[in-house]
Amino acid sequence: MSDTASSPHDITSSTEDLLTFLTDVLEQAYQDREHALRHLSPQDRDFLFTQARPLVEHFIPQVAPPAQLSEAEAAARYATLLMQQVDYASLISAAQRLARLGNRKFLQQLDIALHNRKPIGQTVPGITGDLLLAQQTSYGLVVVGGHGPNTYDLEKGAALIIDLGGNDTYRGTIGASPNSDLGNSVVIDLSGNDTYQPAPLGLATGRAGIGIVIDHSGDDTYRLAPGSGGVGLAGLGILYDGEGQDIYEGNRFTQGAAFGGFGLLVDRAGDDRYTSFGYALGFGAPLGVGALIDVSGNDFYECGGRYPSAYNETDAPNAHPQDPAFQYDCFGLGTGSGLRVFSKQPAQRAQSLAGGWGLFVDLDGRDRYRSANFSQGHGYFFGLGVKLDLNGDDEHQAARYGHGTAAHFGVGLNIDYQGKDRYGSKGPFYNGGAAWDGSVALAVDGGPDSDFYDLPASTGLGMGDLGGWGLFIEEGGADQYAVSRGLGQGAEHSIGAFFDLEGRDDYSSVPPSAKGARPERLNRKTLIENPGSLFIDR
Repeated sequence: MSDTASSPHDITSSTEDLLTFLTDVLEQAYQDREHALRHLSPQDRDFLFTQARPLVEHFIPQVAPPAQLSEAEAAARYATLLMQQVDYASLISAAQRLARLGNRKFLQQLDIALHNRKPIGQTVPGITGDLLLAQQTSYGLVVVGGHGPNTYDLEKGAALIIDLGGNDTYRGTIGASPNSDLGNSVVIDLSGNDTYQPAPLGLATGRAGIGIVIDHSGDDTYRLAPGSGGVGLAGLGILYDGEGQDIYEGNRFTQGAAFGGFGLLVDRAGDDRYTSFGYALGFGAPLGVGALIDVSGNDFYECGGRYPSAYNETDAPNAHPQDPAFQYDCFGLGTGSGLRVFSKQPAQRAQSLAGGWGLFVDLDGRDRYRSANFSQGHGYFFGLGVKLDLNGDDEHQAARYGHGTAAHFGVGLNIDYQGKDRYGSKGPFYNGGAAWDGSVALAVDGGPDSDFYDLPASTGLGMGDLGGWGLFIEEGGADQYAVSRGLGQGAEHSIGAFFDLEGRDDYSSVPPSAKGARPERLNRKTLIENPGSLFIDR
């Protein structure tokens, strides 16, 4: 079928026409995927599919041979195959074709056409509730569920599920590839308060293929196993939720994450709650773009609390997980990270991989953020991390390397466009436009509102070290600053710059300078402490 041969309103009058239309779309997407992977041998296809799971379960940004060398070598082979053998343009074409099945006009017409249709008598293993269509095709199972509650518990997945309504439960492999042969899967749910409990790499996961889940409305709960919830692994994984007060409970590598692909989570409306342990919420690993976009609502985001930070060995060697000084890593909320191999041997260091892009965008609402180390617009080892909050009175709580920071040749950006905002950190270092080791970082708070930088346990707000460039810009308002060190400081061939462009600000909580030491930061003052340090309050 050509792209223009049929339109949805022509084919909803009969089961045969509907099935023909749907299988034609699946056929085209199948051909696109085959074209994308045409240079891969069957063994390489199997490797890309099977290697995705250990990448999800074991990825860490810092690898120390010899114990972890085999993992780095496998990741390097995975990346090499993607760079040299995979046609991403064809994968994008497949995703576009499949995503069009979620068109609201088509789904409304389909709902009307099937509204009075009696359920079929056929049963499908793993599925309960009324079914209006169930057909095994060359591309996998095709199902249309009725308006009542259904349960979909699928080990082998399905090529396409369209559910017309009801409070449904999804388990197993949902909108994800069940094997390397059946690489495309789509699930579309029109309405109802639904619960998703996928298997690992089992929901909206593009695993050497395309995985799409579209839920148009309802107060939904997503209990996300590792590698699910809009995850791209040598493919494209897209999770779209239209309306409702939704809960996203993630493990690791969830909610807009990718290694060698594109992972996207879009939530259009509702007061939503997002939680994950790490490597999530807009996370880009090597060759990956991971993005989370929330369009509206007063949302809550939390990342961390599971993976102890390596900094504990030096900063708090006697601390226990319950101690306030104990640090965890996040690598999320707009973080791009590479895979850095620590070794004195050049051949082993050559297994390192540059970071991907992690993108986080919240367009509107009074939002709250809680995160551990490496988060909220952070770039690590040639990675790019971006966090944008465009409107609302927000609270940004982070830890080490948060609020627009970067390390080891990374790029980090954090912008809060407007609102009366509060920033906090458990520290002990680097928040708000802080760059380390050849990195570039920028933190900007826009708008005329008064903001509070409650950072007495941390450093930053325009800070560079070891060849880094760190820049902080506060656009307006009567702001209050409490930070232990920073406010435009550069050291070791670095640049650290602080700009407060307007308003009568409060620096009384900044520790006073000792006589003969660094000059104090005050209103209406410009300071050039050394060739790499600049403070300007206008």
